[in-house]
Amino acid sequence: MTGGATLIAAVLLWVGYRHRTRRITWLGRLADRLGRVVNRPGWVALPLAMFLATILTALLGFIWDVSLHIGNGRDSGPLANPAHYFILIGLFFLFTAGMSAIVLPLDEKPGAAAVRITRTWYAPVGGILIAGAGLYALIGFPLDDIWHRIFGQDVTLWGPTHLMLIGGAGLSLVGVLLLEFEGRRNRPEPERRDGRLMWLIRAFGFGGLLIGLSVFQVEFDFGVEQFRLVLQPMLMVAAAAVTLVAARLTLGAGSTLVVFAFAAVVRTVVAVLVGGPIIDAPRNVFPLYLGAAVVVELLALLPIVRNRLWWGALCGVGVATVGLWLESLWVDAMFVDPWPAAMWPELLAMAIPVAVAGGVVGALLATVLLGEPLPRPAVRRALVVGAVVIVAAATANGLASRVPENATATVTLTDAAPSAGGRMVLADIRVTPDDLVGSDPEWIQILSWQGGVGGDSPGRGLVVDHLRRVGAGHYVSTEPVPAHGTWKTVLRAQDGRVQTALPIYMAADPGIGAAEVPASSSFTRPFVAEITVLQRERSFDHPAWLFGAASLVVLACSLALVWALSWGAARIDQRYRRVDAAAEPVAAP
Repeated sequence: MTGGATLIAAVLLWVGYRHRTRRITWLGRLADRLGRVVNRPGWVALPLAMFLATILTALLGFIWDVSLHIGNGRDSGPLANPAHYFILIGLFFLFTAGMSAIVLPLDEKPGAAAVRITRTWYAPVGGILIAGAGLYALIGFPLDDIWHRIFGQDVTLWGPTHLMLIGGAGLSLVGVLLLEFEGRRNRPEPERRDGRLMWLIRAFGFGGLLIGLSVFQVEFDFGVEQFRLVLQPMLMVAAAAVTLVAARLTLGAGSTLVVFAFAAVVRTVVAVLVGGPIIDAPRNVFPLYLGAAVVVELLALLPIVRNRLWWGALCGVGVATVGLWLESLWVDAMFVDPWPAAMWPELLAMAIPVAVAGGVVGALLATVLLGEPLPRPAVRRALVVGAVVIVAAATANGLASRVPENATATVTLTDAAPSAGGRMVLADIRVTPDDLVGSDPEWIQILSWQGGVGGDSPGRGLVVDHLRRVGAGHYVSTEPVPAHGTWKTVLRAQDGRVQTALPIYMAADPGIGAAEVPASSSFTRPFVAEITVLQRERSFDHPAWLFGAASLVVLACSLALVWALSWGAARIDQRYRRVDAAAEPVAAP
């Protein structure tokens, strides 16, 4: 992988060098030809075209990769998973799209906010941000390999280095929107008005941002979330508030519905490709965001919309209440784990502050994209820092869980009709103490996963059985679950902060020295921390400080990316407003 990436990078560097030294002209001609179609400079048109293709490739690879881990388990190596190639190619050329915006300008300073690289070479801010986000994501690949060598295979989307991979790709859309703004202010034909095509491209950019901010929820989309369910609505409102508020302010009436439709179509296509007969992996669904879009559109009818920040905060409240209630109807109908009524008090306590913060950030982004003045530096910095702190506090609360002491389950298994030549069982479960889980928990279920993708495998490698409550502490199966082959079949319970699990059946795993956990006809086992069961491959044989230090390194990289995006937006706002002020005619005395 390193050799291939180095070779491709060398070719791209050679092309860029020859373009910068004027030894080739085809790259500039290609960019300018695309630019004439959309009335944008070539250093905007070509990167945007490249970005569109690469980000969709990375998205397909990402969803495919998650489904393969759920259906098959861990990879035997970084090159053993075909989806990794799609992710790597997508992220590599995402970085290349940003670099092309930096390399392409020759005889011009690309806009008032351009950053000086050499005496005569300037780069657009949006290109720098896209390249930076792509580099941040690419760094996640080698760091991920190092992470797994130290801490074992944490088969979860929310591994710190995994978050770098998806976070860089998702946040790169902010750079794309800023780059398009720079191009709009430097049109080759200033008198030529933009047509519907450019409006749609900008709307699709916001749709991409909505998808990009939604990828943190993908474990919930498959129904194999390894963290408390209350995090799902919080993540939904964060993505919706930032994107839909910014889109409505920037693009005008009806834009949020176009953004919603674009995101829904793209996610539907990817879900069908991955969960359909082509790849035949575990199916996934996705947040709809239609309710949030309708709420934002209706609130835009109020006069307060003229005060961007206060309107953004109001939209956050609406998205986290009415919008989230409407979204819950979709979740109840389509998702594996619906939201129980008992979860709503904590849900609202987390979602409303996060959505308000997201609405304010979305309003700040829209202010830049509209070319209007941002609040003074101290205020805008306080707003962004406050938003980061609010999201961090809500996330920390969502991650807080409790493993009950001296809790056990007595499981009696009854054989059902075999499937794919393997044993299938029904379970009768009695939990001690009988009040471990209340009458309205987030879930008490049997999860069977990693049984193998495709073929005759039940559920394409994933089966989730929500148990039926018979009485206090007494639950029974509603469908057979596998207890053979490579399957991992686990009893899971989450009720409020209680999150725990115990194994029913686990195959022997010589790769990590783990013995088989047999599915006897009757047994009693203790409930343990769920992470030790679902992330069986993870190693805890390391100093506690090492994991914390490694996580802080990833956190520092992530905060640096957020700072860079904030810096880029503020620079663009400041420099273009300065140009506008200089261009204003002086009033006659």
